[in-house]
Amino acid sequence: MICRIADFRCREVINIRTGCRLGFVSDALFEIETGRLVSLTVPGQGIFFGLLGRREDYIIPWESVKRIGDDIILIDVPDDAGFAGRTGNSPRDFGGKKFFR
Repeated sequence: MICRIADFRCREVINIRTGCRLGFVSDALFEIETGRLVSLTVPGQGIFFGLLGRREDYIIPWESVKRIGDDIILIDVPDDAGFAGRTGNSPRDFGGKKFFR
């Protein structure tokens, strides 16, 4: 299967452990040396209809992506991974790799 990064923007990201709908993919991070896709970025939710800013972006490691469908991307991230209300730019540990939110 071949897919463009632009095609990811039309797909909603859902965590299969919690059933949470995180939003739509806004960006992707690659390793320059290998060309390997490292993670997907989903913008944080707006606070009070977006008038008070927005929460920090979700950085989803590629290893957490389980299925890519026509209109959704299913990920498997533990509930305690910091996706619920976490603030600050602190590193999160996903399988030995540090990702920032």
